[in-house]
Amino acid sequence: MTIDPRSHTPVYVQLAELLRQRIESDELAPGSALPSEARLTQEYGIGREAVRMAISLLRSEGLVVTVRGHGSYVRAAPERRRVELPPGASVIARVPSVNERRAMQLDEGVPVLEVRGPEGDVEVLPGDEVELTRPPS
Repeated sequence: MTIDPRSHTPVYVQLAELLRQRIESDELAPGSALPSEARLTQEYGIGREAVRMAISLLRSEGLVVTVRGHGSYVRAAPERRRVELPPGASVIARVPSVNERRAMQLDEGVPVLEVRGPEGDVEVLPGDEVELTRPPS
């Protein structure tokens, strides 16, 4: 697993892919710390800004969380609850507002699901915590 500085793919994207592979293979398990910026910089021979951009990319995908002053960690998948859609309901996935992120304590990169009921009522749900189902036919 190396970074090719001559590749057309930016080095930060290459690093993000390497880290993503380690996360998906459970080499970096949920809750475990990512290597420090200094270690990644030294290990892959790339600049600190490229390391920060790679971690930011993974954070925007919802794979890692960063705790200021403590580092970045592999994000654990939250428990999902089933939500049955009423007949005639529609769902829109979207980026949450700042207030919604705060109120629902959403990590960066997590969408919300806006469920519109047949009566016009709207419920906004965290996209990583629900599984939408249809009523049995």
